[in-house]
Amino acid sequence: MKRIEVNLSSLRETAPHEFAVRFFFGGLCTVAAGLMAKRFGPGVGGLFLAFPAIFPASASLIESHERKRKAKIGSDGRNRGRLAASLDARGAALGCVGLVGFAFVLWRWVGGHNAWLMIPGAAMVWLVIAYTLWAIRANRPKRTVQALRKMGS
Repeated sequence: MKRIEVNLSSLRETAPHEFAVRFFFGGLCTVAAGLMAKRFGPGVGGLFLAFPAIFPASASLIESHERKRKAKIGSDGRNRGRLAASLDARGAALGCVGLVGFAFVLWRWVGGHNAWLMIPGAAMVWLVIAYTLWAIRANRPKRTVQALRKMGS
């Protein structure tokens, strides 16, 4: 099984305006969740607040970076960029399922228990769910990863 790792070199590749785009989309998602909470109540608004606020910007920036990387070597990187963004989307989806577990634990038990204990407990539930789903996905056939390798990753 592949290890989870952090690649900080991508921070150097990100231009300041790209951080601004992420900030803007995060704020937009938060405002949308607030409007939904005002209209339909905090339960519904809270569900939409759990949406990974920077995901739309992140997916488009990943696609753009991959396309530019391929263009530097004289190749059309559109497919490569789309595949890279789709891999990021898979990870975001797994994290969202973990957030559902986090929200369930808090919804069910925070009212009658110490919040200082329940929030770390709910975070552990999120971590276990997200990691378990990631591990299951990592052990499945990797059609997308194989397609990336064929394109000369």
